[in-house]
Amino acid sequence: MKLVTRCALTLAYAWSAVALGSTTADASLGNVSKVNGSVRVEAGQQAGSVSTVNGSVTIGADARTGEVETVNGSVRIEERAIVDDVETVNGGISVAAGVEVRGDLETVNGSITLREGVRVAGSLENVNGDMLLEGAEVQEGIETVNGDIRLAAGTRVLGGIHVEENRNISWFGSKKNGRNPRITVESGAVVQGPLHFEREVDLYVAPGVTLPEVQGVPPKRYTLN
Repeated sequence: MKLVTRCALTLAYAWSAVALGSTTADASLGNVSKVNGSVRVEAGQQAGSVSTVNGSVTIGADARTGEVETVNGSVRIEERAIVDDVETVNGGISVAAGVEVRGDLETVNGSITLREGVRVAGSLENVNGDMLLEGAEVQEGIETVNGDIRLAAGTRVLGGIHVEENRNISWFGSKKNGRNPRITVESGAVVQGPLHFEREVDLYVAPGVTLPEVQGVPPKRYTLN
């Protein structure tokens, strides 16, 4: 998983920042980098890369930024914003309707939620945390270890779904509540590309949904009522 291998580099980069406290970015600030405190880019404004170590990041509606990064904190991207790669280590990522993500969207320990009309040019990745896609499009696939994935009506996932083997690294965690990850594909959702499972999963599929080939461990398959 690409994000895990970059964690140490992210920490080293972020700790090189010198700003403290909360920050509100505007078009004149360029790159915004902090150590402690939250960062917000206001609605309609522009900034370069936006990062902090201990704090949340919020990108306002219709804003445009470069990469968005934090280590210990959540990321919220509001309606119709345009951003590059989005990364956090410990925190969830929430993306509102109509947002364009021009790269990957990744967390280690946190949920990922994409609302209607979101377009992600890269991939979605996490280790621990649920993923919910409500009418969103992901062009380079989804990857997780322990998370549940729910694809609601109108969602399109190109590049398939990959559930990695849990390799017993302590901070990866184990089965969620002692059970397998649950993959749910609702009516009107589309998956293109292989379903690659390196561990057991429970696959719930709505009637009439056609899925691509399954590679690796055969899933326990159920019909979604």
